[in-house]
Amino acid sequence: MVGRAVCSGYRRKLNLLSKLNYTAYRASYIAIRIQPIVAFATPAYDSTVSRYNNRYQERPRSMNIIAMVLAGGEGTRLHPLTAEHAKPAVPFASGYRLVDFVLSNLINSRISTIYVLAQYKPESLIKHVAAAWSPWFADGEGSIKVLLPRSNTLGGQFKGTADAVYQYIDLLQAHEPDVVAVFAADHIYRMDVRQMVEFHRERRADATVSALPVPIKQASSFGILAAAPDGRVREFHEKPTQAVPLASDPARAHASMGNYLFDPEVLGEALHEARRAGETDFGRDVMPRLSRTHRVYAYDFAQNHVPGVQAYEEPAYWRDVGTLAALAAAQQDATSTPPRFNLWNRRWPIRGEFDAALLERIQSIRMPAPWRAASRDRHTEERLPAS
Repeated sequence: MVGRAVCSGYRRKLNLLSKLNYTAYRASYIAIRIQPIVAFATPAYDSTVSRYNNRYQERPRSMNIIAMVLAGGEGTRLHPLTAEHAKPAVPFASGYRLVDFVLSNLINSRISTIYVLAQYKPESLIKHVAAAWSPWFADGEGSIKVLLPRSNTLGGQFKGTADAVYQYIDLLQAHEPDVVAVFAADHIYRMDVRQMVEFHRERRADATVSALPVPIKQASSFGILAAAPDGRVREFHEKPTQAVPLASDPARAHASMGNYLFDPEVLGEALHEARRAGETDFGRDVMPRLSRTHRVYAYDFAQNHVPGVQAYEEPAYWRDVGTLAALAAAQQDATSTPPRFNLWNRRWPIRGEFDAALLERIQSIRMPAPWRAASRDRHTEERLPAS
């Protein structure tokens, strides 16, 4: 009879247990109930729980999303800052490093199985991930790990971004993911990756690239794509000498942000094909070919809504800080008054070593984290009064 103790396993699957019954099924209880991301990280994402989707939908099964963060860049144009650090480990401002922004976006988006692919001078990056990010996974599901080049492939090096992911394709397959996120590690921005996932699913895309308009004079520094009105990518060119302008604004071009979502089977096939052809890079090799043969879509970053962004901030803020001048300008944007990019958004926090140290102190005195009590208003849209 439904409800009796002998049927608790059946009722657990249907989420019908009382709190008393959940005592014996703590893992299931944690997986089912909604918790703040700072308290618990889960690799599954169900788009129907997103508040951005207001229309009724039949509840699909949860998604298993695996993230590969490309953090092997040398950053020669940031020398001397990269004399001892990989580019993603370069300090930014207020104790944050460049890699903290992409990791914060993934964690805030409830993507908690993350692999950081490192190569150039990885010591400081490994120490930073261990100190600033591993503590958040100590008591929950999910994991974050730094992966170095395998010694038995191509001389023990990553030959490019695509080759880095290819070297760990067996690891990806072992997770049996629904979606693979391949994100760059050295940009300054906030992004709800869940919304990009929804876009990717709704269009039944094989691959999706996040994109935004840039001045056409700067197009030679980016991967430039041409998309149809529905977002379908028809052309993709890495750092072209002559870019295809936007139809709505001839002075601007559609640039890739270096963030991709892939169907796992399509990604595996594309990487194997690239390997056979001696190709090693996503922007230069893989994406141009996929845009000709598969369903590749451009996700408009300007449509990404992150809670807690204030009226004085620049909408859809994103910066590629590949040069000393660009890094200094982004630092100024974050530290000016008022900032064009506010580092202190408690509804979409950027985390770093200070936050991990605070977490450790809180756990050491066995007190509940203060943000857990405030979790009831995570989804509100409070804004500070405009000055």
